[in-house]
Amino acid sequence: MRFPCLLLLLLLALPFSSRAQTPPPALNATLDGYEYPFPVQLLPLKVEGQQLRMAYMDVPASAKANGRTVVLLHGKNFFGAYWRETIKALSAAGFRVVVPDQVGFGKSDKPDIHYSFHQLAHNTKHLLDTLGVRRAVVVGHSMGGMLATRFALLYPEATEKLVLENPIGLEDYRVGVPFQTIAQAEATERKSTEESIRKYHATYYPNGYPKAHDEWLLPLAAQTRHPDFPRVARANALTFDMIYQQPVSYEFSRVAVPTLLIIGQADRTVVGKGLIKDPKVLAAMGQYPALGQRTAAAIKGAKLVPLPGVGHIPHLEATPQFLAALLAFVR
Repeated sequence: MRFPCLLLLLLLALPFSSRAQTPPPALNATLDGYEYPFPVQLLPLKVEGQQLRMAYMDVPASAKANGRTVVLLHGKNFFGAYWRETIKALSAAGFRVVVPDQVGFGKSDKPDIHYSFHQLAHNTKHLLDTLGVRRAVVVGHSMGGMLATRFALLYPEATEKLVLENPIGLEDYRVGVPFQTIAQAEATERKSTEESIRKYHATYYPNGYPKAHDEWLLPLAAQTRHPDFPRVARANALTFDMIYQQPVSYEFSRVAVPTLLIIGQADRTVVGKGLIKDPKVLAAMGQYPALGQRTAAAIKGAKLVPLPGVGHIPHLEATPQFLAALLAFVR
């Protein structure tokens, strides 16, 4: 017992940045043992008769509080911790910041259920109600942008403003991406390795994969080496199907809250891109400069901030530009 205890003490003695980039050899379905940048709490939920836990960070303002709240919604291949610098900036600007891990992601449970953006939005609203938050600025990145849009459509009275950072779902993937069954998607997910995850995440960065991104990749890779991974793979497949089957691209004209789109212009993300065999179809999809303009035109009064040369994750790749646009809008 002495060696494991000594190893744990040594890990705890490391600064957070070092620990975050050196996760244990394997992590379970809920990332136990991986430390988030702020304390994590668990919200009990009951979904389809199952008792579940939804993890979240609730970070108070670090400067004079302005009485307002910002909710940050993560992307599909991520978890709430990657919002760390955004959380710090918002907190320093006087905002309370609530950052959930959606069910199926991060430190939240990975149940085998029917995943829907309606259900995830409902869970998020329940979290805000539990925390006593009546209205919030809702910020969504990638898949979180689809969820943020659904939240604003379902709960406009609870949505003070909407911010979409390189959201997926600006086009209907069913038009160009061939259908695959959940079983097929799950079989693919079960084959995931650190190498395959790294190869995919590299596509987010048009100017080359930054070593700092390992901080957010290595925990996902560590899950592939744990006995829990089949459960993670199943959740990944089910949420892929959610994105594919539940487009929001036809509903942007119904968004009735002040909206900001921050769009990295070099992003070419297409969910299910590897399934597309026709080069012409592939070339026509994922064109974020045009998709951003079309979406901004569809949402009444929306503001578009294009970021030239930036890929899929502006808040990591171009942090100063992203934060400048975000803070100017939310203030």
